[in-house]
Amino acid sequence: MMTDFTREHMWLQIQHELSLRKLIEGSEYQEELKYDFNIKGELRHLDTNESFVFNYYKNAHEQNHKRYQVLGHLITQYVYELLERVCMLQKVYIPTDATEVEPRSFFFMSKNALSSSSLIVLLQDHGVFCAGQWGQRTIVSEGLRHGTQIPFIKMALQSHRGVIVLNPNDNFVDLKTEKERLGSSTREEALTSTQSVWWIPKRGSSSPEEHTMYVWDHFISKSAAKNVAFIAHGYGGLAFVDLLVQRKWEVMNKVYSVAFIDSMHNTQHQTGSDPQIQEWIQKYCREWVSNSKPLDKAVGSLVKMDCPTVSAGTERYGLAPSCCLHAIFKYLKSMLKAKTTTSFRYSPVATRSSTSKKRDNK
Repeated sequence: MMTDFTREHMWLQIQHELSLRKLIEGSEYQEELKYDFNIKGELRHLDTNESFVFNYYKNAHEQNHKRYQVLGHLITQYVYELLERVCMLQKVYIPTDATEVEPRSFFFMSKNALSSSSLIVLLQDHGVFCAGQWGQRTIVSEGLRHGTQIPFIKMALQSHRGVIVLNPNDNFVDLKTEKERLGSSTREEALTSTQSVWWIPKRGSSSPEEHTMYVWDHFISKSAAKNVAFIAHGYGGLAFVDLLVQRKWEVMNKVYSVAFIDSMHNTQHQTGSDPQIQEWIQKYCREWVSNSKPLDKAVGSLVKMDCPTVSAGTERYGLAPSCCLHAIFKYLKSMLKAKTTTSFRYSPVATRSSTSKKRDNK
């Protein structure tokens, strides 16, 4: 049964507080972007009820691209509002010790995230989109239910788990567009020879990998949760495996399972043939991939043999997360149940011989 997004959007309309249209009316593209999300969460033209048309200007790709960029920015702001007002998540700014003039990033988490015994972390793909989105293009073409992480968040909250929504693509501040006051000394220190003079990296979040590790070190690892699960899409899978390699024992003891979706990770390349990490990935991870086979059917792969791989039930990359939503939560539930019955902890002093002895004694 699909997550009921309709009721949520009806609540938004009744409240008259949140609307993509209101954000568009505050921009310079009121006429060029006469769109809003309907009751089903689909982006539609206010007059024609048609889906989004990219080629608004004739023979002017640059103008059309700029218009699309503005729409993407407004959708990002709208999704942020949904995360805070519908999902009731809190925005947490990082780094925690940032100065007043330092550019900051942020992520979202539920009020009980750090105190809950069970926690789900959402890690998105690499792209222009930010926290709360699986894919901006999917939101535009297929709607909020398919393109945002809201159905995943709501399902996690309904099962009484804490939620953390990472924001791995918020890596730089653009001095041309951002109205942030930065001293000249700060600018000079932040720039490198390979970066544009208009871009400054955000400390602790200059890359998806760094962002993921920062939130792990300062929040997830210190949380009360003994049962943490990751749902990682695309490049998010690579960022998780990087975290696993960098914080090996912490992650292996705190994370009970990972659901990859069309992941870009490469176990052999990233882990350096570490047998313990490879064994952990094989036992506690599963990957859903875009494929023509029915949902959850096994999919063979010549490239990756690191963890069980099954079909996402669709060949469309952008729809993969929403199509395997229920399958993922069913899998995580079974993995959590298995962990609570076995209660095995990894130790940095464990050896192959001691591990084999434990297996023989079972």
